[in-house]
Amino acid sequence: MKIPRFLLLVLSAVLITTPVFANGWGDNYKEALATAAKENKKVLLDFTGSDWCGWCIRLKKETFDQATFKEYADKNLVLVEVDFPHGKTLPNAVKMQNSSLQDQYQVQGFPTIVLLSPDGKVLKQQSGYIPGGPKGFMDWVNSAK
Repeated sequence: MKIPRFLLLVLSAVLITTPVFANGWGDNYKEALATAAKENKKVLLDFTGSDWCGWCIRLKKETFDQATFKEYADKNLVLVEVDFPHGKTLPNAVKMQNSSLQDQYQVQGFPTIVLLSPDGKVLKQQSGYIPGGPKGFMDWVNSAK
């Protein structure tokens, strides 16, 4: 089946200009800030070792993978995974960005969660697991000023 050239151009433009989110999570900090400003949402940075950090894996499973959290996040947050995996390879641009963000937010342990205003100002930051599943996490987010 041959796809018309015009359709290919339109699809390419959409794919290039649309942030890629896996289950609501993206990996582009600048795009997340732009989206948050446009949609008046907060940005949630999850500094994680997604394939080796036990507390990170637990936080994802018990909180981020739950429908209640996903519904809340869709309405209120732009999600960014700042990953430092051991067993998978990230694109160099993402690795460089993540390293820079680790320095910028002085992250020394995983997981670390950073909540930003739509203009990029730190509202709240916590190192370590946040207990209580989706409700505990939403309470943590909502307590930010």
